[in-house]
Amino acid sequence: MSLIDILDLSTDELYALMDTAKDIIKNPAEYSERCRGKKLATLFYEPSTRTRLSFEAAMLDLGGSVIGFSDAASSSVSKGESVADTARIVSGYADIIAMRHPKEGAPFVAARAASIPVINAGDGGHCHPTQTLADIFTIYRGRGRLTDITVGFCGDLKYGRTVHSLIAALSRYEGIRVVLISPTELSLPDYVKEEYLDKKGIIYSERRSLEGAVSELDVLYMTRIQQERFDSREEYERLKDSYTLTPETLLPAKKDMMILHPLPRLNEISVEVDSDSRAMYFEQAKNGKFMRMALILKLLGDGSEAVGVKCAEAERIVKDRRCGNPRCITSTERGIEHMFKRCGDDANEYRCVYCEART
Repeated sequence: MSLIDILDLSTDELYALMDTAKDIIKNPAEYSERCRGKKLATLFYEPSTRTRLSFEAAMLDLGGSVIGFSDAASSSVSKGESVADTARIVSGYADIIAMRHPKEGAPFVAARAASIPVINAGDGGHCHPTQTLADIFTIYRGRGRLTDITVGFCGDLKYGRTVHSLIAALSRYEGIRVVLISPTELSLPDYVKEEYLDKKGIIYSERRSLEGAVSELDVLYMTRIQQERFDSREEYERLKDSYTLTPETLLPAKKDMMILHPLPRLNEISVEVDSDSRAMYFEQAKNGKFMRMALILKLLGDGSEAVGVKCAEAERIVKDRRCGNPRCITSTERGIEHMFKRCGDDANEYRCVYCEART
């Protein structure tokens, strides 16, 4: 019933959502009453502009209404209420939930407790499946395909949840090549490489220079160095301006290369690039609304089967294992059952279901 991870959607379901989104763009009036009488609850425990407003705009454009909060301090979490309890309570007030939370795995906890669909609108540095819907739709509309493309990811690949989700989604298509461009300290986590690149046999390379890689790319996915994900202010200051995309940087790039960015941006894309025909990040943000409209319709049962919550097959280890990731939801909330899944064929290594950390 919920969307927690982008892989909760099959490739056929992704194409179906994109078909719905294209039809919404073409025939908006036909969708203006589809969610009449339905309510979306936006539970945003950390700041957001595009994601929260696009969810709200999506539901309003479908004829529904919106309730919720945009600041954890204005909710009962300030009194110590758990994510699970909040999800149970809100299930009695709304028909569907969109949740953003700084702790990895929080939307999964909510989905297990709620009696209505839950959409992960971003959980810490873990994943961001609805941003991936916007990304995939933008690439598909621009390139006409999701196969045989080279995608470069530049910036914060360690904490960049949008990067993790998009790599997972693209790993299921033929002919994908990936170029990872980041400082050593912000390299893509090993579990993402192993699970979605190595296991799928995807060709990838790691670079430190954007200038040396840009000529190879069909899509360049720029990301912000995220201050809120760093434990050390000093480390953030040292890395924050690692890359800046300028008109000069783009000189060797392909004339039809697409430039994407989940936004907000700081200094990683010069404003002079905005007028370049390859800059697609504002269109990408607009596409997010249409894909969220399509997803809401699907999860509310508009003529299609519901999407299942991930990790139903997870092996449960309760007594002798605990997740050691301080960013995991299990580190702050009591009463959550610790669950792990085995890492490939290694009988002694497990990965936390909530945050993907190894233990």
